[in-house]
Amino acid sequence: MIGEDGRPKAGERSGRRRDVADLAGSAGLGAWAAFTVLALVVAGRAGAPLWLDGRFHIWSVGHRPEEAVALARGVTATGTGVVPYFLTALAGVVAGRTPRTRLLAAAIGLACLGAGQLARHGVMELVHRSRPPVADWAAHATGWAFPSGHTTTAALTAGVLTVALTLRAPRGGTALRVAVCGWALLVGLTRVYLGVHWFTDVLGGWLFAAGWLGLCLCAAARLLPASFLTGPTAPAEQPRQHPAPRDRGHRGGSGTG
Repeated sequence: MIGEDGRPKAGERSGRRRDVADLAGSAGLGAWAAFTVLALVVAGRAGAPLWLDGRFHIWSVGHRPEEAVALARGVTATGTGVVPYFLTALAGVVAGRTPRTRLLAAAIGLACLGAGQLARHGVMELVHRSRPPVADWAAHATGWAFPSGHTTTAALTAGVLTVALTLRAPRGGTALRVAVCGWALLVGLTRVYLGVHWFTDVLGGWLFAAGWLGLCLCAAARLLPASFLTGPTAPAEQPRQHPAPRDRGHRGGSGTG
């Protein structure tokens, strides 16, 4: 139902928010379930390569012209450092409708990214998976392998940006959303190509990011006030006052005389 001010009524907005929360929560739970299974398999095999890990790694090591390696290093560098945090803050500016909501949206996005990073580090310490052989590396890397840090960071950033673009232009911005998601996909694939991660490390990063984003989006849809997304409610237009009809029988005098 649409109100007189052209906006959905409060009941419909509340229903949509519940639908978004339920969908995000369901998608997040599915991603968490898949991630948990993958993490248990990786840990159970003491970090040994799984499924297509060996084939992807061998192909990557054998197909490394200098130009492709330089390009892969440039792409992979955008998945860490200040770039993801800058893009996340920018997403808040895009999503907000007033200076206050823009600042709040940027803070929420940065909190989602930062807390996700802390959770990922905890998982990496628990799984303790080693990286591929150092002799095959074509880029610098540190720490444990599962899940891939660059992949997780880029996917979280892309998710926050995609949500912001959807809020601002629900029927447009498709090209931008595809570009953002494609960037996150490429960052993950460059980690395999450069030999610093197994493919299942990257797959784990994507699943971890999807689960974390689902959790954050579900919480935001349930806890944030409706005005955060829709902006301040415009006052309802007052009905026009029409003058009372005049009695023609009394026009100009007191009657027939």
